[in-house]
Amino acid sequence: MTLSNQQRTYPDKPEKIYFFGTCLIDTLYPEAGLDSMRLIAREGVKVIFPADQTCCGQPAWNSGFRDEARAVARQQLACFPKEYPIVVPSGSCAGMLRHHYPELFKGEAEEASIQAFADRVYELTEFLVNVLKINPQDLGAPIKVTLHTSCSARREMGVAEQHEQLLSQLDNVEVVEQARKKECCGFGGTFAVKHPEISAAMVEEKVETILATDTNKLVSGDCGCLMNITGHLKHIDKPLRGQHIASFLWERTNAADD
Repeated sequence: MTLSNQQRTYPDKPEKIYFFGTCLIDTLYPEAGLDSMRLIAREGVKVIFPADQTCCGQPAWNSGFRDEARAVARQQLACFPKEYPIVVPSGSCAGMLRHHYPELFKGEAEEASIQAFADRVYELTEFLVNVLKINPQDLGAPIKVTLHTSCSARREMGVAEQHEQLLSQLDNVEVVEQARKKECCGFGGTFAVKHPEISAAMVEEKVETILATDTNKLVSGDCGCLMNITGHLKHIDKPLRGQHIASFLWERTNAADD
């Protein structure tokens, strides 16, 4: 069984890490991936991005296609062969790699190697806080933001506190808490496709609570949530926009001459 955050013993800062980019970052939010890697590299850690990496296999897993999910997982295992930490800028994909890969391969020949792989997986904010222990200087103007932490990040990976800690370190950032911060935005990957009416009602309610904060920006660590929430904001013609926490942190803490 994969260790929970409470049971994990976090290593010292490594010399190198692997970066797992995720499908949504690759296709829709490339700046979130680049900024994630910049944050890590700035701490003196070499970032390795295996070019042959693909989807984590979560859509197949969630839809019950176990053989197909295993085929995808085997490809990922081959892309990250050395014992470096694997950093993932998504609670959802990190949860698949750390928690569901061992389930997927239980009783299979690769079970031990998959478990070792899973134990090297870190969600981005978890890695920044618990391994790199960053404490960046805020260089930005005063701003109010609202944080949305995905269900996977909050419940599966247990990294909601790390999201909040990173934002709390920024002196000129006021985090305005939404009334229902622990509730799902309604995306849920394939859930939004299988149950569009329920998903639409959930994101409508989530957006109402976010707008009630009178915030300047929405920040989240998962691009699926950003896509869903900001999509609804555009649909109802509201100017509020969202940003991945990595890009927000990088913009706030990157000196102009870097």
